[in-house]
Amino acid sequence: MQLITKELEKILPPLYAQDGKKEKTVYAKLFCPWNNWTWYILEYSHEEKVCFGYVIGQDSEYGYFSIPELESINYRGLGIERDFNFQPCKLSELIKNKY
Repeated sequence: MQLITKELEKILPPLYAQDGKKEKTVYAKLFCPWNNWTWYILEYSHEEKVCFGYVIGQDSEYGYFSIPELESINYRGLGIERDFNFQPCKLSELIKNKY
């Protein structure tokens, strides 16, 4: 599955664009259908195909993740998916509603 489309690329801010902002915006949600891992995209490097975001897995933390690496994951025919119903929102609201 192509996780970052041309349309999504147009709205994703570049890396470090939200650095220092008190209220960060989440633009997209990626998830693993066979476990509880979720990647919320805050920023994106078009050249490097790397995102910065909030990752929920074994722990919840900010981090960088590679889109080509996530796209290459295949577990019994399943791969990482993008939530097409996700609407951009403030990270603080997402975390408040998630926990």
